[in-house]
Amino acid sequence: MKIRIGTRKSKLALWQANYVANKLRENGYEVELIKITTKGDKILDVPLAKIGGKGLFVKEIEEALLRNEIDIAVHSLKDVPTYFPEGLGIIAVSDREDPRDAFISNKYKDVYMMDEGTVIGTSSLRRKAQLRLINPKVETKDLRGNVDTRLRKLEENQYDAIVLAYAGLKRLGLDYKAVKIFSPEEMIPAVCQGFLGIEGRLDDKNVIEAVKVINNEESQIRATAERSFLATLEGGCQVPIAAYSQIKEGKLELIGFVSDLEGSKVFKDKISGNLEDAEILGKSLAEKLLKQGAKKVLEEIYGEN
Repeated sequence: MKIRIGTRKSKLALWQANYVANKLRENGYEVELIKITTKGDKILDVPLAKIGGKGLFVKEIEEALLRNEIDIAVHSLKDVPTYFPEGLGIIAVSDREDPRDAFISNKYKDVYMMDEGTVIGTSSLRRKAQLRLINPKVETKDLRGNVDTRLRKLEENQYDAIVLAYAGLKRLGLDYKAVKIFSPEEMIPAVCQGFLGIEGRLDDKNVIEAVKVINNEESQIRATAERSFLATLEGGCQVPIAAYSQIKEGKLELIGFVSDLEGSKVFKDKISGNLEDAEILGKSLAEKLLKQGAKKVLEEIYGEN
């Protein structure tokens, strides 16, 4: 059986697609990689929050799935919206790579050391809000492009520091670039950061059976909780939202974060419960934050957008 994998063309996307391809080949499947350019790959000079958010990296790939030109798509699950075109869905979730954020700088060892007027590069509203909480003196400036492009811009002194997902650095063998790794409590990661999500056609039983070799049950539980939290908030790249789950002593623990764009109104809470209640726990935590005041903040942001 041959499985056609749709993937973006960046180094990181190809690493992720090849990781899945190799797992499938080890289990006797023939694999072909089909490279697809998405709108998010074409528009590199505008923050995602201003041009439509997460779906920009998946729309063209999903269209290829619906046309039966590919059998599965490999995504960074943090880039995948919580809704799908009819007939498509996530059919496997990988082991989780380190989900934390990495601080990279040639001048500073820590964001706490940065002075008034120094500039950190990131286009993530989630990171911007949390960086302002950590050190209100720093300025943030939008940063787009693939990992190599972002690192090059740092080398060119366009920024004093940048923040990237540690998972991407590790996968590309660039983890040595990080001078500090934020703890998940200090900088709550993006929803599902570190997971690979395999998207496919929900009626394609042969492919669903094949990708079971990729799926990690614990990852699936954690991703379900985090995505349920995000879906309840109707969140995307336009809102500073973060969530991080862990399984400890047989219980699922979830921490969630919502703030305004300035990071001045912050809502943060935790919840824990049974593994089988992952979706309910994500929804319940989101509803807690909405009642605490996040609802008004989100309405204001969505109104502006």
